[in-house]
Amino acid sequence: MKYKLIAIDMDGTLLNSQNIVSKKNSEALHKAKEQGLYVILSTGRILTSALYYGQAIELGDPIIACNGAIVSSGNGDNILYDKSIEVEASKELIKLAEENHIYYHFYDRDTFYTREIKDDVVRFYDSYDDNLGDHKMNIEVLDDPVKFLDRKPSIYKFVFIDNDKEKLLDFRMKLSYINGVEISSSWENNIEVMSSGISKGYGLKYLIDTLNIDKSQVVAIGDNENDIPMFKISGLSIAMGNGESTIKENADIVTDTNDENGVAKAIEKHVLNI
Repeated sequence: MKYKLIAIDMDGTLLNSQNIVSKKNSEALHKAKEQGLYVILSTGRILTSALYYGQAIELGDPIIACNGAIVSSGNGDNILYDKSIEVEASKELIKLAEENHIYYHFYDRDTFYTREIKDDVVRFYDSYDDNLGDHKMNIEVLDDPVKFLDRKPSIYKFVFIDNDKEKLLDFRMKLSYINGVEISSSWENNIEVMSSGISKGYGLKYLIDTLNIDKSQVVAIGDNENDIPMFKISGLSIAMGNGESTIKENADIVTDTNDENGVAKAIEKHVLNI
């Protein structure tokens, strides 16, 4: 078989609008595994959430979380690679967000830190949190996030959210002047920041080098800007029909939407040839 590994984004890609992996998508992933392919979840989500989904659909393969800042074994027992944001850079990120009145939260491996509870964000996490079991995510509200950073926690990703697109674009430009960070986005109203050089592409390259797989043997499937670096480390890049125009412009193929089993259709047609 030409391909040896499939890297798949979660939100807007593998998951439908109800944050569920459809039966058809799950069956396609297992058909690929039966043919000897690695099936890798590659997500911007916090590690504990990615582990839950990986185990719920019984993949067992390594997981790329926090946009490539963490590469973990499928059961979460071994961290194969990780790179957190430097404390001083994190403090600058917080200062800039507060000066510009931009909502933010940040992650370590299993805890979501915020200064305020934002209802739509909490609803997003609540949509799956009740089912996480051993991988339940913690939420900690911080009175003084900067002081908290003095403990030197391992923070892997910041998320900034604002529905004013012009304000968010201006904020993104200001973020670009902070040293030691990588900037991306996974949704029209957010900006995601990791440590410098970190992306899903970096995490994927680390993994395929470890597994001795050439990038020509990799299939990547995604729906947004943060998936583009993953496309560059693949022999076949597939954008979702519901994806942003920028991801479609960088893809070899466009499949159906996440509510139309686009992942399953792409795998069956272009990987399994059925």
